[in-house]
Amino acid sequence: MIVGVPKEIKESEFRVAVVPAGVEELKAHGHAVLVQKGAGLGSGITDAEPEDIFQRAEMIVKVKEPLPPEYKLMRAGQVIFTYFHLASSRELTVGMVKTGSVCIAYETLQLPDGSLPLLIPMSEVAGRMAIQEGAKYLEIHQNGRGILLGGVPGVAPANVVIFGGGVVGMNAALMAAGLGANVTILDISLPRLRYLDEIMPKNVTTLMSNPVNIREQLRQADLLVGAVLLAGARAPVLVTRPMLKLMKKGSVIVDVAVDQGGCVETVRPTTHQKPTYVVDGVIHYCVSNMPGAVARTSTFALTNATLPYMLALADLGWENACAADQTLAKGLNVVDGKIVYKRVSDFYKLPYEAWEPENRA
Repeated sequence: MIVGVPKEIKESEFRVAVVPAGVEELKAHGHAVLVQKGAGLGSGITDAEPEDIFQRAEMIVKVKEPLPPEYKLMRAGQVIFTYFHLASSRELTVGMVKTGSVCIAYETLQLPDGSLPLLIPMSEVAGRMAIQEGAKYLEIHQNGRGILLGGVPGVAPANVVIFGGGVVGMNAALMAAGLGANVTILDISLPRLRYLDEIMPKNVTTLMSNPVNIREQLRQADLLVGAVLLAGARAPVLVTRPMLKLMKKGSVIVDVAVDQGGCVETVRPTTHQKPTYVVDGVIHYCVSNMPGAVARTSTFALTNATLPYMLALADLGWENACAADQTLAKGLNVVDGKIVYKRVSDFYKLPYEAWEPENRA
């Protein structure tokens, strides 16, 4: 198979879908790899032009979702393997349907235990970065409250509130707790809260997520981290615009769920060049590709997770690979101009058609 690796064109996205070791593995399996000039940042991999990559490649592997200039380069039957987050953009969803390509989304691959193997590494990065960025924007010259997360002897630490106790929330909590903040994690799963209570340091409190507790925590929060995920669906809105007035002036929201629509009503995607804006005195940090700022760490972490699935798709072809592996099959979102992931079709009220391997010619 010919595998294409285009350079990411999303603003300030410096990750690449495959590192040199991954290219070697693909080549060792007998596949050709085309990498766009500059995509590998001097990795020594042979370069090609983007139009040539999309024209020649049977499978395109990326990091972020295709942008409109790339739609016209895609073709029917071509496999696109990347983070899509279709529930955050109707334009993208309709665009992918029109291409007729086979869209396999990293974020919806799901293991039998319910975990999301290709979302975990970037969630780990984003959760840790959320605290790093939140701490920066709490500084007074960033128009924040002028609070040090861990405080100092005789001065209370900051209050960090985290919505969601999954991989993002857990990593954010560990980072914030390590810096000495008072941390509260809210989640709707009591078993998950029990688990977090067992493993977290003593400065982390677990709390059931409900409207009363959410409102109370908004009043106390210096830094709020949105870490709520519904696989393949839009994140639920937990904080409405009127609720924002409960927060302190100069407090910070970092909504990691922004690429799934966000769990705060006032969030909208921002970029690394212009990462923040202010609503009702509250600083919003809503960069939709946070791990792109630490591209080296993120790229290696991502390739570690994606490469086995890339090899399966290249070795067997997408139909046989998905028929043989239900984890990979759950990544199918759009096939031959049809939405095959129900949460996406339900959200947009668009036609749905289940993909079943026995129905394939």
